[in-house]
Amino acid sequence: MTLTPAEMSEADIKHLLDLGFSQTAVHDAVQVISYFNYINRIADALDVDLEHDIVSWEQ
Repeated sequence: MTLTPAEMSEADIKHLLDLGFSQTAVHDAVQVISYFNYINRIADALDVDLEHDIVSWEQ
């Protein structure tokens, strides 16, 4: 969903449901992933600096 959203299909959702995830869990995951991607793209576009007390993943 993050790297290739156009390649998502109903089969991806069916796979999650077959693994035991509920419709609500899938919906919630999509909402969280989408919001995370949105916020990061906005922050990157506006060149927002990280707070100084936050350690980046690379460290």
